[in-house]
Amino acid sequence: MARVHIVGAGIAGLACAVRLLRQGHAVHVYEAAAHAGGRCRSYHDAKLDRVIDNGNHLLLAANHAALAYTDEIGARQTLQGPPHAAFPFMDLHSGERWTVRPNGGPLPWWLLLPHRRIPHTRPGAYLAGLRLAFAGPDDTVADCLNRDDPLWERFWEPLTVAALNTAPEEASARLLWLVVRATFARGEAACRPLIARHGLAASFVDPALATLRAGGAEIGFNRRLRAIAFAGDQAQSLDFGDSQVDIADGDRLVLAVPPTVAATLLPDLEAPQEMRPIVNAHIRLPGRPALPPGLSDDLPLIGLIGGAAQWLIVRDDVVSLTVSAAAGLADESGNDLANRLWGDAAAALGLNPADVPPIRVVKERRATFAQTPQALRRRPPARTRWRNLLLAGDWTDTGYPATIESAVRSGWAAARACAKSR
Repeated sequence: MARVHIVGAGIAGLACAVRLLRQGHAVHVYEAAAHAGGRCRSYHDAKLDRVIDNGNHLLLAANHAALAYTDEIGARQTLQGPPHAAFPFMDLHSGERWTVRPNGGPLPWWLLLPHRRIPHTRPGAYLAGLRLAFAGPDDTVADCLNRDDPLWERFWEPLTVAALNTAPEEASARLLWLVVRATFARGEAACRPLIARHGLAASFVDPALATLRAGGAEIGFNRRLRAIAFAGDQAQSLDFGDSQVDIADGDRLVLAVPPTVAATLLPDLEAPQEMRPIVNAHIRLPGRPALPPGLSDDLPLIGLIGGAAQWLIVRDDVVSLTVSAAAGLADESGNDLANRLWGDAAAALGLNPADVPPIRVVKERRATFAQTPQALRRRPPARTRWRNLLLAGDWTDTGYPATIESAVRSGWAAARACAKSR
């Protein structure tokens, strides 16, 4: 039987493998690390004595592929969220709190109600976001929107950084418009937020591995691909250093690795190479903190304005904070970052900043590629110039930001290409 060799067990590789397995393919997965998940993983941290995620990931109801993937692996019930879209925020400078509550349907009448929109903002400032729809291929978010308007600091900048992990002064306006069009422009039902109830591995990784093993897929960890041998227009073999795997006629190879790794394996590959970091801090408190106004057990998450972190999530006695587009912070020492982010958490939760609990700082220095107009033009499709070699990863040309949604879509695109070329 022809096989599909999938190199990389991140979300893209897992989504590809599950889809191919369900279509009747023999699947072999090779992962360089000792665990699956890539940048979407959970692990036990000895300092906190808790299972933590490497970073926070927020899904929205508009992430149809990501949600369908959880259905495929039987994990939809592990996601939690409120019955209606509501996004609580706090300005750490002023102490002001508010909750953004979009209405149902595409007509945004919620902008006319002061209690549903961001304080000190005008309805017209939101509608100015339509300028993103007419952005040129080289336009950045900052090129299209008014940075002097209060909505910039309290909505457009946080949204850009959270969605694109790139500062708005260099982030693609067209890519942000795709986010706005798929979520806020479609009304409340498309904006409903979801988080992994018990961590990323329990929702996106472990159920996928269980599905693959139950279906007879072979999964190998600590298998770092060193080189690919080519013969004519086909990949011929995989060199793992201590072993070699031949790619037989009719086999397919899917590279589901980061762009920097793919570039070392494939001659002349054009792909985004400039990466952007994300910094996360996980804080273990003596007990579960009282949730401040606006937060609920359905979604214990709050957006932060004016601090180092942009988002805070409470899971039992662990508080997690996320700093996207963190190029300015990633080089700071872990202690400095811990103190800075604890200050944000204490202010948001009404805790004594002098009582510093155990904190674990996690730096993902290559969390996503820099989602600039220039980089978007370098995103490759799933197919390559080699007949039996496909690409997958959130950095490939899915049309979506480099998120779980994009990773799943890329895995599915590679799976479709494999099926068509049987």
